[in-house]
Amino acid sequence: MLNPHTSLVALIDVQERLAQVMSDRERLVENLRRLIRGAQVLNLPVVWAEQNPERLGPTVPELRALLEGHRPVAKMTFNCWADPGFRRAIEATGRHQVLLAGIETHVCIYQTAVAMQAEGCEVEVVADAVSSRSPEHKQLALTKLLSLGVRPTCVEMALFELLQTAEAPAFREILSLVK
Repeated sequence: MLNPHTSLVALIDVQERLAQVMSDRERLVENLRRLIRGAQVLNLPVVWAEQNPERLGPTVPELRALLEGHRPVAKMTFNCWADPGFRRAIEATGRHQVLLAGIETHVCIYQTAVAMQAEGCEVEVVADAVSSRSPEHKQLALTKLLSLGVRPTCVEMALFELLQTAEAPAFREILSLVK
């Protein structure tokens, strides 16, 4: 089970040029917005990465606006865990349960999940908050990750798992995010 004291969200490469060509872009961005807002309500750290931002542009404005006060980790590696800045940002949180979200599922999400899990992190891929250009590539990556022991989740499942009880102070706010 996810624990609100040991979990974090890693947002990967949801940049303007990449996001334009993703399958079901609007749903992806809306689910990412819900996940980020939920993480903020639950006081989870959000570590944010951008792939080659000079060429691919910044994170989409809908999400960038939620992340004011944070700085993305600029990277060139597909496997985010191989980037020293990203790795330091994750390790600095002191948390080991990672909710991976972003794009592309079959490239950066896949490689990062495999590498992080191999190093002892508990990784869950937020299936409704990841995308690829083709739905087939996304599904192939999720299937392969599952076979390697990386668990899938969805935004609503993860947020309620982190919330733990309807008596939690954040219950109503989380409920309003998922409705």
